[in-house]
Amino acid sequence: MERIGKYGFLRRDYLKNHKNSLYQVMLLQDTIGEHLLEVDKAAREREEVILKQLEEKEPLPDKEADQMAWVRAANQHRAIAEEIIFKELIYI
Repeated sequence: MERIGKYGFLRRDYLKNHKNSLYQVMLLQDTIGEHLLEVDKAAREREEVILKQLEEKEPLPDKEADQMAWVRAANQHRAIAEEIIFKELIYI
């Protein structure tokens, strides 16, 4: 059985706090778990695609030459990807 990940929990919290009636209906119909798993899986897949696109557009620096620059760039790519995922899949 799959477990709900970070994005699934973020979606659950959003539904609870901002779309409570929808959350309650899904809870009563026992569809919330399936929904959260689908959102989490879609978000992780989308994250991979976005990160690949960002790396093609702006390649990461050489990790061996400057590890701190690599970490900064990787963190920036991840933050950009998460912001897109939040807008497309989580906070809707």
